Amino acid sequence: MKAQAKTPAETAIEMREMVMPNQTNSHGTVFGGTVMSWIDIAAAMVAARHCGRPVVTAHIDDIDFLAPIKMGYHVLIQASLNYVGKTSMIVGVKVTSENPYTGESRTTTRAYLTFVALDDLGRPIVVPELKPETDDDHRRFDNAKKRVQMKKDIRSSLKNK
Repeated sequence: MKAQAKTPAETAIEMREMVMPNQTNSHGTVFGGTVMSWIDIAAAMVAARHCGRPVVTAHIDDIDFLAPIKMGYHVLIQASLNYVGKTSMIVGVKVTSENPYTGESRTTTRAYLTFVALDDLGRPIVVPELKPETDDDHRRFDNAKKRVQMKKDIRSSLKNK
């Protein structure tokens, strides 16, 4: 029996962190690896909520560090499902930092991760379809579909040379 399709809103998550001294480099800003870990956790939560199964990170399509995050700043990690294939899901993640004293915030990181759902034996399993509803959902779905095709084209061109 195939699971029912879900909308991005049904599985989207938000999580918050605060940058602590042990998470910063000599510049007083958070380590990129720490941000990557937060992104992976948030994205995995979205993928697991969508399919109701254990998931694993299969690929990080893109991660852009747009601005540093200072020690003591608050961090908002927002993740939502952008695209679903047969056994894989692409999750978009946006990281925003906020100065807790001034309230000033800015987008600091964006990333796209691909997850695969696993059956009880650890093999890929078919996932529920995605049901985009809003204009933003459809835009993200179309952009992710293009990323999937571009990745296939690049892999194909590299194999042929």
